[in-house]
Amino acid sequence: MLTTLSILTLLPDQKRWGFAQMGTAQGPLQQVAGLRFQKLLGSGAGGFGALPNLRRYGFMAVWESEAAAARFFAEHPLWQQYQQRTSEIWTAELVPLKSHGLWDGVNPFAYPSEMAEPTGPVAVLTRASIRWQKTPRFWRYVAPTSATVAHAPGVRAAIGLGELPVVRQATFSLWESQQAMQDYAYRSEKHKQVIKLTRQEKWYGEELFARFRVVRTEGTWDGRAL
Repeated sequence: MLTTLSILTLLPDQKRWGFAQMGTAQGPLQQVAGLRFQKLLGSGAGGFGALPNLRRYGFMAVWESEAAAARFFAEHPLWQQYQQRTSEIWTAELVPLKSHGLWDGVNPFAYPSEMAEPTGPVAVLTRASIRWQKTPRFWRYVAPTSATVAHAPGVRAAIGLGELPVVRQATFSLWESQQAMQDYAYRSEKHKQVIKLTRQEKWYGEELFARFRVVRTEGTWDGRAL
């Protein structure tokens, strides 16, 4: 099995088309052979804002095999449309190292994989469904803290993603090493405060945390080959 995450940056005149795909792409994606789990995700303005960035989207997928993923990215008509309508696409192939929690009632990354500690880049995904009554507190504390991830030592890139504005949110970050990621997680006072508040105030109806080894990446993100 294989997990992939793609960051897609649409051409300036393709905003309407890209937004429409959040609904219309679900039918074709559900018919893709070998695609076990998928989420087409919007992104936040400025990387982590509550308002959407209508030119940038994420596509997270779990595949039955590397071959199934390769066929989709090489041949599927929907992906060919994205290639024609984007200025750049960045895709990472990921192997789960640690995963706990649920995403729509399942843990899509709980499958057998290489468990050796990575010596190269790692990626982290945090995802949550926020309780409606807790959204003001969430956005007051979590959004500013999440934005600091992008400037932490050892971060190659970071972005806020989501299935629905405000209440179904995720953060993806790419780190130079596992040590750099752990240094931020355990030494950042703002990060530790948010984790404590999350538990005390029960902000989330559902949440998931996953850490991945980065097998390889392809393409560019903001003009960089990460």
